[in-house]
Amino acid sequence: MDLSLKSLEEALLIRRQIGTLEKRLASLLGTALSRSAFKTGGKGMSAATRAKLSAAAKARWVKRKRSGVSKAAQKKGELTPAGRKRLSQLMKAQWAATRKAAAGKK
Repeated sequence: MDLSLKSLEEALLIRRQIGTLEKRLASLLGTALSRSAFKTGGKGMSAATRAKLSAAAKARWVKRKRSGVSKAAQKKGELTPAGRKRLSQLMKAQWAATRKAAAGKK
């Protein structure tokens, strides 16, 4: 971005005006407002909301732990032990059917 000296000076002037206006507002309200209060909109999350979010996360963790899904299976595309066993049984049945069909052709 190519900024000229004139535009930089103008930006600095505006920044100073904003600082002056923030100080005046703080003196009118009788509080020491920081710049972060203007940017973030204030306090943030209440303690009750944090507690609710924490409880919900813990409930998810307990549910995941009880389901018996291993850490490896949680990764996308990996099989659970039950899924691996089922797949093994299906493949064995398919191989048996293929061998039976091949033996019938001879």
